[in-house]
Amino acid sequence: MSRYRLAPTPAQVSGLLEHCRHARYVWNLGLEQRLMWRSGRPATPRYVAQSAQLTEARAAEPWLRAGSQTVQQQALRDLDQAWRNFYAGTHRLPRWRREGVHEGFRIVGSQAQRAEKLNRKWAQVLVPKIGWIKFRLSRKLPDAKSYRVTRDRAGRWHIAFAAIPDPIQAPGTGGVVGVDRGVTVSAALSTGELLSCPGLSGQEQRRIKHLQHKLARAKQGSNRRGKLRAAIARIKARESDRRKNWVEQTTTDLARRFEVIGVEDLRIRDMTKSARGSREAPGRNVRQKAGLNRRILGQGWGRLVQRLEHKAPSRVEKVNPAYTSQTCSACGHVAAENRESQAAFRCVACRHEANADVNAAINIARNTAAGRAVNARGETAVQVSEKREPQHAPPQVA
Repeated sequence: MSRYRLAPTPAQVSGLLEHCRHARYVWNLGLEQRLMWRSGRPATPRYVAQSAQLTEARAAEPWLRAGSQTVQQQALRDLDQAWRNFYAGTHRLPRWRREGVHEGFRIVGSQAQRAEKLNRKWAQVLVPKIGWIKFRLSRKLPDAKSYRVTRDRAGRWHIAFAAIPDPIQAPGTGGVVGVDRGVTVSAALSTGELLSCPGLSGQEQRRIKHLQHKLARAKQGSNRRGKLRAAIARIKARESDRRKNWVEQTTTDLARRFEVIGVEDLRIRDMTKSARGSREAPGRNVRQKAGLNRRILGQGWGRLVQRLEHKAPSRVEKVNPAYTSQTCSACGHVAAENRESQAAFRCVACRHEANADVNAAINIARNTAAGRAVNARGETAVQVSEKREPQHAPPQVA
C-alpha cells in the first residue's frame, strides 16, 4: 500500500463523508443478512443476490441513488471477501462498521486510475460524484488498479493505492540476524543493537491523561465530549505515526543489511487476549494484564514482521520461541534461573553474562541458521523443529 495525505476542501469533505455513510450502510445491511442464517434455514443472500437487491434499493430510494454506485457495490464486494477470509481461517468474523470509527470506501477499476501528478509536491485524484481532490505527493505515484479513501479518528483524510512495492534487494553477504521483540526493548538484534519504538513524550502522556479525566465527566452526546475525543485522537495519531515510521525505517534497514532475518513465531492475538474472564469465573490481575497488552500492541510487533515479509520475501524465518530466553548463547544450558531479571542474563552453568534480549536474539539467529542449513539438505520442516530441541531438559514445574 502506498498511502498519501488527502487535502479536500470543506465541500469535498461533505461528499467524502456521504460516500462513507453509504458504504457503511450497505456493509452493515449486507452483514445483517448474512448473520440471520440459522441451522435448518435456507442460505442467506450472497454477493450476487445482494448486488441485485442493491440495484432495486437504488431505484426505490433517492438518497441512496444520489451516491456512487461504485462505492456501494464495492462495499458488498469487500464484505464478500471478508467472509471468504473468515472461512479460510485467516481473518476474524466480519464486524459492524461504526460512524466515526470506520470511515472509508474503496474505488476499483478504471476510475481508480484517474490520478495524475501536478508538480513536485502535489497530485490529484478524481473521486466519483465529488471531482478532483488534491493529495500530498510524498513518494512516487504508483500504478494501481484500486485505492481506498479513509478518515482516521483525528479527522485526517488519506488515500492508499493498492500497489505492491518492489522488494528490497538482498545484500548478498549471507549474514543472518536474530530479532527478539520485547516490551522494554522493542527489538534486540543478535548484533547487540537495542532498538526502541518511540512513543508519547512525558508531556503528551500527562496531556492525554488530563483529557481522559475531562472526557469521563463530559455529558454523553455533547459538543464538549466530541471536542475532547477529537483532541485525544490527535495525540494518539502522533503515537501511531511515530510507530509506523519506526517500523518502516527499521525493516528497511534490516532488509538491506542482512540476507536472512530470524524472528520468533509469536501468536500476538493470543498473547494480548483480555484476562477479564466471565461473571461466573472472573479473571485475576485484569488491570495488570490490560496494561501489558497495551504495551505489547504499542511496540508494533506484528507490523514489524509483516513489513519485513513484504520487503524481504522468502528471507524471513520464523523460529520456535520456546526456551530462547532461557538458553545460554555461550554453552547452551537451559534453565529458568538463567534470566535474573527483565534485562540481565547470567548462566548458572558457565557464568556467562549478557543482556537478556540480546542473548535471546543470538539464539534466534542460531536457530535460523541451523534451520536454513537443514532445509538446504532437503529435510522437512518437522525434522528441523526436532533438531532444535534444547541441549538440557527444561526445569520441572511442580
